[in-house]
Parts: sequence; structure tokens; C-alpha cells
Amino acid sequence: MNAAAPLADAGGAPDPMEDALLAARLFLAAPARFGGMVLRGSGPARDALIAALGERMAAAGRPWRRLPGHVDDERLLGGIDIAASLAAGRAVAQSGLVEEAAGGALVAPMAERIEDGVAGRLAQALDEGAAGSGRTPALVLLDDSTDPDECPPASLIERLAFSCDLAGSRMWQDLPLPDAPTVDPVAVAPLSDEALGALAATGEALGVASLRALLFASEAARVHAALAGRSEAIEADLAAAVRLVLAPRATRLPPAPQEDQAQQPDQPPPEPPPPDPGDPPEPGESEQGEDERQQRQDALEEMLVEAAEAAIPADLLEQLAQGNAPRRTGGASGTGQKKKARMRGKPLGARPGMPRGGNRLALIDTLRAAVPWQQVRRRERARDSRTDAGGEAPILMRKEDLRIRRYEEKAPRVTIFAVDASGSAAAARLAEAKGAVELMLAQAYVTRSEVALVAFRGETAELLLPPTRSLTRAKRALSGLPGGGGTPLALGLKAARECAESAIGKGRTASLVILTDGRANIDANGQPGRRQAGADAEAAAKAIAARGIEALVVDISPRPAREGPALAEALRGRFLALPRADAKTLQTAITAAQPGARRAAA
Repeated sequence: MNAAAPLADAGGAPDPMEDALLAARLFLAAPARFGGMVLRGSGPARDALIAALGERMAAAGRPWRRLPGHVDDERLLGGIDIAASLAAGRAVAQSGLVEEAAGGALVAPMAERIEDGVAGRLAQALDEGAAGSGRTPALVLLDDSTDPDECPPASLIERLAFSCDLAGSRMWQDLPLPDAPTVDPVAVAPLSDEALGALAATGEALGVASLRALLFASEAARVHAALAGRSEAIEADLAAAVRLVLAPRATRLPPAPQEDQAQQPDQPPPEPPPPDPGDPPEPGESEQGEDERQQRQDALEEMLVEAAEAAIPADLLEQLAQGNAPRRTGGASGTGQKKKARMRGKPLGARPGMPRGGNRLALIDTLRAAVPWQQVRRRERARDSRTDAGGEAPILMRKEDLRIRRYEEKAPRVTIFAVDASGSAAAARLAEAKGAVELMLAQAYVTRSEVALVAFRGETAELLLPPTRSLTRAKRALSGLPGGGGTPLALGLKAARECAESAIGKGRTASLVILTDGRANIDANGQPGRRQAGADAEAAAKAIAARGIEALVVDISPRPAREGPALAEALRGRFLALPRADAKTLQTAITAAQPGARRAAA
């Protein structure tokens, strides 16, 4: 069977390559109008589509460049050509990737790892292209992430019209992608108010709040009509635009149609208000025409919504039906906060400075800073009568030219569980804490994180498990975890803070997960008394907050009370009430509440 023929999966749905090919045709017709594409699902199908796109772009005389994983500003935007400048004795400019790919496209593999600074510069270039400068490229982002919470930068996805997931495609041979068409979308009449209103209503029904998406959908409808040889967009063009542009951005399902009138057919319609005798009566033909226009508008909106629903993948439909919008915000992981480093990590831009104290000289950046000043410095040197007339230096360096290397590395994260092992709810709380610790350690090598455990009960708090990634060690330490007695919350918070400070001192990022109902009854000296115990616990919580340590309070008691939220407020942290939580639910909630996940969702 020809692999290029339309295929359907076991459920009868069309192969996702069909819509991807249509999006590619629209993109080839007007790359600058659509900004580009996001292609997910690494495999032979996506590779075949990328190869076909590259061939069609080359045949049309448009550049097709690949964006390196780590690219500096000079290579991206242009700068000084060091070798040519040294040979010529003057500054020689070199073009960057953005200029080299102008009129064509930049392909970004592993786009989920694009740095924020690079994403900002690419977004600026896309905006300049949308403004009509004509000297910027389109983008083809290749999303290779396996985690659904990771994706390319949202600032770039927002500016690209099409998003295609080819993970389930079985088409990759002899793809029917024609050469870049020579069409003029301007020759197609602008969309009518009725069509624009239908697109806007469809976007609202799908939860698409972006105005760029509506502009892209309008452009897609016109280009689709131009490819079909039409001078005006029809319903089929609008349906294709909704399917390709709006459906992949859906964050909710359209509301179900109201059935009140169907359930009460005998109820008469409300009486219209009596006409104002001072106003002339409206002609009947005008009212009839308005009704017909409204009916056409409603029918068009219904058709477009149905087209969008048909294009949404089944797994995404299930998420939306449950009220869960897809979380593809990127950046969440088990790694800790970013910190500057001198010797290792991800390279950052060089900065002025002296290469001492462990700092290393950035030779190329130093030369790049010195080259533009060579002619000026040689003239100054020639005018200086005190200059020795001996040998001329090939390049004149000054202190302000020196640049030093900078790196950035992510500190390992340590999640410290502080577990209330007192008698109030010791059995359930300890069981869930043990399970959550083991689940998090099972992923420790993937997320590069560590877990520690502090238990407090009776009159003491004890570090039962120092920071570790060893699941075997954790199980051995957790097997004999005791329970029962009073609640020395202040001592538990103090022990957790000391463990966190120790981890921070070793270059790690620490966060606390405190499993308690917040009802302290043992003070910081080990003496009973609720009033003093509460005051000591509040003071210990404020000490953690003053240290800037991230904290999460989780209350898994059957009836959470006000003490838990009050403790979270003193910690300047978050509070979660999980009265029916199991170990998996607890682990999921903790992971979602990590600082990295919250920054990604922001």
C-alpha cells in the first residue's frame, strides 16, 4: 500500500500527517504571514516532512538554516568577523543566522531547550517580519520533549500559526507535498464580518484567548482559498483554518447546546414589547433579512465548532472533557535554581573582567571587543612621540577589552520531608510520607533530585534520612519509623531548617514539605502546653521564611483545621489539604508545587 495514501488509525480518525501536509502547503505559500510551525512527535514521519519542506524551500530559492542548540548573539544576529578583521586591519561585519535565513526558515531542533534570551530575540525578529520588514525568517520548531509539561517557549509558540503532532502518523514515504505555490493571498477578498464573527465565536468556545490566533486563522482561510483558485473564502476554507490554527490551541470543549426549549416545547415564547408609537414601524423585509443573517451566522459557528472538535486528538479531548487544560508550559523539573558558575555548566555570554580568582579568559570575545578599535589605537600610537619605534604589535589590547567566561548550572534539588509522627494521625501520615518518599526517589536519577526525611514526635525531632538518591537506603531508614506521642512542631521545623541550610551551604536548592495538621502541643524546650508550643512553632516558621526557603504544608488529616493554613502563612509558603490522599497523589501534588513547576506555569 502506498504510504502517502490517506490512512486512518484503528478508531477511524485520519492520519495526522494529512493536516500537517495541508499546514505545510499554507506555510510554503506565505512563510512570513504565518510565522512558522511547531512539529511534535519525533520519528520517521516528522523527519520525512522536514526533509520535504527543506527540498521545497530550496527549490523556491528560499534559505533553510538550522539553529544550533547553544547560539550566541553574534552568530544569531550578526557581529564582527574576527579572522577577516585581523586580516584587513579594520572591523569586518558578518551576518547572523536571522539575516542568512531571511525570506526562508530557521529550523530549531530540541526547541524545548531554547534559552529565554534566544527566544526573546527570535520573537522580536518574528514581530519585525509581521510588521512587513521582509528581512526575517520563519521558524520551524521541533519539539522533542517526552514530558507533557515541557515545550518550546510560549513566546514563540504564540507567534507561530500551526502546531502539528505527528507522533501517531504512519505516513512517511513519498509525501504528496507540491512545490511552493505562487499564490497571492491579497487577491482573495478580506473575510466578511459574518466569517470573522464566526471565527471569533469559535475561538471563544474553544478557550482560545489569543488575538494572534484569530489573525492567523483569518490568513489561513484566505491562503487556503487562494490555493483552491477562489477569490473569496467559503465555509471549507474557514473550516480548514479552524482545524489547523484554533483546534490545536483549544483549552476547553465548547459548551453543550441548551436543551431547555427542547424539554418545554409547549411553553409560548415571551411576548415582544409593544412598539413605541413615536417610532415608525420597521419594515417586515428588514426584520426577515436580519433573521436570515443571524441563522446563517449561527449555522456557520456551529459548523466551525464541529470542525474544531473533530480535529482535536482523542487524548486531548479526554483532558478537556475533564476540565484539564493541557499544561505545556515547559521548564518544570526536579532541578533546583540556576546559579552562576566559573568552570562548568551552560555557557553564558562573556562579560568584562580580569581573568583571575578562578575566572577564565574568553579569548574570542576579547578579540571581538578589541578589533573595532585597532585603527583608532594605531593612530593614537603613531601620534604619541614617546612610543618606541620598535616592532608593531599585530593587535593592540587594552584592559577594557578583556572578557571572562561565564557559566550557569542548575543546583541539585533537595526535598526535605518534615513529618508529624505524633499520635493524632501518625499511622496514616507516616504511611503516605513513606510512599511519597519512595516514589520521588524512584525518579531521583531522572530529575537529579535528592530526598531527606525529618520526623518529630514526643519531645524530639530526628533526621531519619539525610539527603540521598538511594532508594535502598531510604527503605532501610523508613522501615522502622516510629509513631505516637506529642507534637513538637517547633523542634521539627528547626530540624528541617537546619537540614535545608546544610544543603544550601553545599550548593543545593532546598525545599520543605511539612506533613502536619499544625496543632502543636510541645514547645521548643520539650515541655507540654499548647499556647507556648504554638508561639514557638510560629517563631520557627518565621525563621524559615526569613531564610527564603520554599515550604509547602500538607494536611492529610480527615478534617483539616485553621492551624495548617496559619502555619503556611507564617512560612510564606503554600498549603494543601489532601484528606484522602494516597502516596501517588501526595507525590504528584508535591512535584506540581515545586518552585520550578510554579515558574513554568506563570
